Amino acid sequence: MLSILGTIVVGLIVGLIARALKPGNDSLGFIMTTVLGIAGAFAAKYAGIATGFYKEGDVVGWIASIVGAIVLLVIYGLITKKSS
Repeated sequence: MLSILGTIVVGLIVGLIARALKPGNDSLGFIMTTVLGIAGAFAAKYAGIATGFYKEGDVVGWIASIVGAIVLLVIYGLITKKSS
């Protein structure tokens, strides 16, 4: 349970960092940025650990989480751009 809460907190921070690093004009709100950051953190954490790229608690997990969140931000931007 504590691991999931930690991932959510990391996801909040990662979402904000990813949004700051991703170029372009995003019209996402704070909530959507946080949700995409949390999803990116979860995806990167479990994919990285499952494939054996890193262990839980490694610094590279932060980097992978940021990259995962940026990827989700780009995908979300592409989906919302096409639908509007």
